[in-house]
Amino acid sequence: MEASRYFAACISVLAAGTTLAQAPTGGSATTYPVRPVRIVAPQSAGSGIDLSTRAMAQKLTEEWGQQVIVDNRPGANGILGVNQVAKAKPDGYTLLTSFASVLVINPHVYKTLPYDTLRDFSPIMQTVAANMGLLVHPKLPARSVKELIALAKARPGELMYASNGVGNMTHLAAELFAMETGLKLLHVPYKGATPAIQDLIGGQVALLIANTTGVEAHVESGRLRLLALCSEKRSSAHPDTPTMVESGYPAVVLTAWGGFLAPAGTPQEIIAKVHRDTARVLQQPELRERLSVIGNEITVSTPEEFGAFLKSELEKWGRVVTRTGIEHSQ
Repeated sequence: MEASRYFAACISVLAAGTTLAQAPTGGSATTYPVRPVRIVAPQSAGSGIDLSTRAMAQKLTEEWGQQVIVDNRPGANGILGVNQVAKAKPDGYTLLTSFASVLVINPHVYKTLPYDTLRDFSPIMQTVAANMGLLVHPKLPARSVKELIALAKARPGELMYASNGVGNMTHLAAELFAMETGLKLLHVPYKGATPAIQDLIGGQVALLIANTTGVEAHVESGRLRLLALCSEKRSSAHPDTPTMVESGYPAVVLTAWGGFLAPAGTPQEIIAKVHRDTARVLQQPELRERLSVIGNEITVSTPEEFGAFLKSELEKWGRVVTRTGIEHSQ
């Protein structure tokens, strides 16, 4: 820490009538952050949310002059990492980067959860949105959605699809696809995105519907084949890849998104600073290009807008879970 910033923090603490030892654990937006900030990612390294968050963390480190660390905490379909942030001290030094599965799908899939999305977190902002795509192993004799459906119907219950975990968005997406197409597929859940993608590349499973952010390099190298995007319009990143709408299945339209949250009770001035500074770095051409290359679209929202979005997503995925009948025993 620079000497000037250190003395400024000390003066602020003394003026508030607190002890010097308390200075690093809190502070106002004028002094925050005075020590490293940890962003918990409830998914494995190399996943879509991990890649986008690391790109943002690097720029926030430069912006704040303090190290911003991405702490991967996969396991239990993201519950372990999310709960860790829910129980963290609300001082701005432990944040959460999260996505649909853990925040708006888990509450409908699990009978009990150690956290409540709306009660235990303060929304900061939605940061990115990304396409979901239908991926298959390149040796699978299917080069279109139509061919995949024909193959699966000829071998009912034989084709295995991967997911990032039971009740994960990748699980629900595949079940929705199977429901809309009348297919019988065999589910193979994994503990996160990275092992699921690795086994798809290795041919242990036949298909996966996932965030395209973490698989761009594999598609370009030919290790994976992208049959369709689960979007309404084609993507500039994959202009030759048709959408599910074009393929005749408009109900299979899904968007992966990511956002920042803090533990409930985090001071509003810190929420505002994290929002303001993150929004600023997201406008940097270098970061925008880096995120675009891996399939992310920047979607900056206010804390209030993100909170309203979470409520609407909870309602939407509640309907999908009810329709598919997925429920976890935990």
